[in-house]
Amino acid sequence: MTHTPPPPPADSSGHTQPAAAARNRLSRETSPYLLQHAGNPVNWYPWGDEALARARKDDRPILLSIGYSACHWCHVMERESFEDDGTAALMNEHFVNIKVDREERPDLDAIYMRAVQSITGQGGWPLTAFLTPQGLPYYGGTYFPPEPRHGMPSFRQVLDAAGRAYTGRKAEVREAANRMRGLLERSMSPPDAERVSPNDPELPTGLARTACSNIARGHDSIHGGFGRAPKFPQPMVLELMLRVHRASGDDRLLAMATHTLRKMARGGIHDQLGGGFHRYTVDAGWLVPHFEKMLYDNALLASAYLQAHLYTDDAEFLAVVEKTLAYMLSDLRAPDGGFYSARDADSEGEEGLFYLWTAEEVDELLDPSTARLFRRCYDVTPAGNFEGRNILHLPHDPESVARAEGMAPDELDTVLARASALLLEARAQREPPFRDEKVIVAWNGFAIRVLAEAGAALGRREYVRAAEQAGEFILAELRRDGRLLRSHKDRPSGVGGFLEDYAALAGAFLALHEATLRAVWLDRATDLAEALVQGFFDRATGLLFDTHRADPALVVRPRDATDNATPAGNSLAAEVLLRLGRLLDREDFRTLAARVLASEAAAMARFPSAYGRLLAVTDAFDRPGVEVVIEGDPDDDATRALLQAAHGRYLPDRLVTGDEAGRTPRAPWRLVAGGKGHGGPRAHVCHDYTCQRPVADPGSLAEQLDAAGEP
Repeated sequence: MTHTPPPPPADSSGHTQPAAAARNRLSRETSPYLLQHAGNPVNWYPWGDEALARARKDDRPILLSIGYSACHWCHVMERESFEDDGTAALMNEHFVNIKVDREERPDLDAIYMRAVQSITGQGGWPLTAFLTPQGLPYYGGTYFPPEPRHGMPSFRQVLDAAGRAYTGRKAEVREAANRMRGLLERSMSPPDAERVSPNDPELPTGLARTACSNIARGHDSIHGGFGRAPKFPQPMVLELMLRVHRASGDDRLLAMATHTLRKMARGGIHDQLGGGFHRYTVDAGWLVPHFEKMLYDNALLASAYLQAHLYTDDAEFLAVVEKTLAYMLSDLRAPDGGFYSARDADSEGEEGLFYLWTAEEVDELLDPSTARLFRRCYDVTPAGNFEGRNILHLPHDPESVARAEGMAPDELDTVLARASALLLEARAQREPPFRDEKVIVAWNGFAIRVLAEAGAALGRREYVRAAEQAGEFILAELRRDGRLLRSHKDRPSGVGGFLEDYAALAGAFLALHEATLRAVWLDRATDLAEALVQGFFDRATGLLFDTHRADPALVVRPRDATDNATPAGNSLAAEVLLRLGRLLDREDFRTLAARVLASEAAAMARFPSAYGRLLAVTDAFDRPGVEVVIEGDPDDDATRALLQAAHGRYLPDRLVTGDEAGRTPRAPWRLVAGGKGHGGPRAHVCHDYTCQRPVADPGSLAEQLDAAGEP
């Protein structure tokens, strides 16, 4: 059966060509996406004072186009409209045209996406918004075709209507735009915010468990995941289900989470040869993806599979972790240690071509016996399952196939591994999809954190070293005058960091401290948390906003507390403030985390699937947690063995710290009796303000942790 992608708009990926000869102001930018449009006949501006001043001076409306380099329909619209001289002439005559990379400017994307969704009832990329010269939206949409089709007007018709509306009904347009400003302002504040006490916020109990019960109603019992097609991975929700199962014993939650993880791992969304995950699938069965690969998806999914492995000791989940991290390290890692943003979907002008196979290609590369087995396992047929070619996936349990073939599972694994290596070698000769080599701080934070956590849990020092190198790169290249910057491509972009950048990086540095015991990473995490509070917390409203208080003002100050493809900055901030508050005995951090949770409590109860990470923080707030204090040289084998024991089991509320370099003791050191001079590395397990006797061997530490971590 051939699966055809749905019509636009979609959060999908596409082919990316190098920028043509510069014809507009985008040639001065760092974003690969903006540079791709530098050769358009459209007189594009980047977002900034020059464009906004021009619109106000000429009293001309703004055409704002937002996309990203791995967005398929963004590139389609570019080919059809932005590269067309006639369409460009209309745009240049009637509008000030601004092009934005949503990955570089999530603040602008959040504001104008919300506006377009309010106007049209849907959103997606490319995002097309028409603004007054003051930046207020009055009309918008997503992809528009060059000719009317599927009930959509042509882009030229939209240009004509939007332009005439502003020039012919200016007062009406301005009135509508001002109403939109009020709607946007109201949408940035949760309903409970004004009722939250600043000093003693009240949190409802049991919210995470209730939320999981509600989310579970949408579970797809056949294919895994939640809801119907298109099907997106939801790693934050899956981790929440593992956490709540551990506390509640509700076996449905564990079954849903592990079933979903297994189905994704065996589906077409997972690159069965090269590792890593594609963005999402257009079908409910995880078979047909949009083939872009994003750094954030792979880092967050690697984390979910790691947690599932630690909880269940499932070898398949461990293999996915190792394969996904190997992909990130081999394909998305820059020579200087940072991590690139994405791989595109298209190559040679076709979506997914790099990843697809015909039966004939498999037969040519493998001997007949191996080819037959490979084709059976990965469902490779002459007809194909995607436009005449095959997306590799595992529709049957490999152990069942091995039994049917009269083989031991290990024997089949060996045959498939050798075959996969040959196909992967052949695939490497194809034209690869374009790689967006923009380094984004928040996404690097996700990568650093999972590498540190996996390295500590699995005893893989190379993971931790890669995480440290990425962290050093971010600090060296993406800090100016005490502030983080958002991204780097050949040089820093100049766009200031957002809440998610500070919070994700602080969480990553805390994970590095836990993996290495190096005090410098704890100091850096603390500095970022303090900068986060100073720059993004608004004491008048009691809310965290997504933009820094020193950033230029927009039509509203954006704030989105819901998880999307990545955890919300709000959730990341609450999590790191709670963890640091416990580790450092910082009541100010804990109180602020509680305020965030209390402000969003009503929304979490109403829309639980949109708050997976924040619900996990809420659950953590209800529990005392477990602290592990390790004394010893981090480079000593005995210390590393204790570290691995501390990290190598599923304890979502565990904190690990140590006395590297003889630093001044701080919480939870105050709970630890005794002192140094004991003759070797040892560990203290502290739980609910009580510490157990120190132990020197990993087995004893594991026993204490298992006892302390019981729900």
